[in-house]
Amino acid sequence: MKVLVINCGSSSLKYQLINMEDEKVLAIGLVERIGIEGSVLTQKVNGEKYVIEQPMQDHKVAMSLVINALLDKEHGVISDMSEISAVGHRVLHAGQKYCSSVLINDDVMEAIKDCIKLGPLHNPANITGINSCKEFMPNTPMVAVFDTAFHQTMPEEAYIYALPYEMYTKYGVRKYGFHGTSHKFVSTEAIKMLNGAKNLKIVTCHLGNGASICAIKDGKVIDTTMGLTPLAGLVMGTRCGDIDPSIVPFLMKEANMSADDVDNLMNKKSGVLGISGISSDFRDIENAAKEGNKRAQLALKIYDYKVKTAIGAYVAALDGVDAIVFTAGLGENSATNRADICEGLSYLGIKLDPEKNALRGKAMEISTPDSKVKVLVIPTNEELMIARDTKEIVDSAK
Repeated sequence: MKVLVINCGSSSLKYQLINMEDEKVLAIGLVERIGIEGSVLTQKVNGEKYVIEQPMQDHKVAMSLVINALLDKEHGVISDMSEISAVGHRVLHAGQKYCSSVLINDDVMEAIKDCIKLGPLHNPANITGINSCKEFMPNTPMVAVFDTAFHQTMPEEAYIYALPYEMYTKYGVRKYGFHGTSHKFVSTEAIKMLNGAKNLKIVTCHLGNGASICAIKDGKVIDTTMGLTPLAGLVMGTRCGDIDPSIVPFLMKEANMSADDVDNLMNKKSGVLGISGISSDFRDIENAAKEGNKRAQLALKIYDYKVKTAIGAYVAALDGVDAIVFTAGLGENSATNRADICEGLSYLGIKLDPEKNALRGKAMEISTPDSKVKVLVIPTNEELMIARDTKEIVDSAK
């Protein structure tokens, strides 16, 4: 079975074609600047690039070019569309409607539309991607893989906010959590690395420009740092994470800012960018910190502090921890970041192996044999997780 994985943004379309017999990626592509001047498609097959530069006024045109690229006699990887057995779509928000991936039908599409108010930047683009695929592959089964679904095992005490209960029942105001596909993938891989032991208590740390931490017990989510939106929780590249809610009305009054102004400030101008004044890219901040830039050093300290305190809280929620997993751009690639975080967790009996911690690019244990808690680095693979879910659901529907 070959599964096409689609991840649509407002002006972009990422895709991978994966052969599920051996989970080999046959083609990987990115369409950028859809609806904007300078539209371009870049596809990679066996490391070789194939680039198409032409106007793409919408996702339907972009999808047609994706199909043409996959079918291209010289640069493609399939000879006929019938070789694609299923399509897996990354969808941001399903609210409380779905706790797992699901075969797309009219009811599913309505649920995605109903959640636009919860995911206004992502759900509309996800809908556009699904509809575009349907036009070209009307008889191919399609699966929605929700970023929120994995977190639906959280207990009420973890996801209900201390607002009047009617805010939850009337408007759906609660913690939903995000990065679910990544947390599911790395926690599943961690369980395999720990020989499939039962009742494992794992804290997964998805640390990148967007960041979240998840407490997982026996494969089920107990709590996660992101909330109603991806703004909550940790300090991130441009997002502030958890702050005193009264800061919002304070800024509206004192700085004469509108609600949209404050929303833009918290989402796009805060985080390590706002603290450092340099960049949202941690590589730039780390370089500046090494050169003595005090604000860059402060940004890194605040980031690591928030990660450490979140891990500590989740060790309490889990009543102990067997393994801590680092993943995503920063979590996978920054040995310094991992070392700084784990240094503040020595009370758990964590000991890192400096040589293993310096390695990168593969799943591995970076703690010493006598460490009381295993520390793992596992490269995330959300596309493969989407493809696995898609295959499982389509196979079970036959």
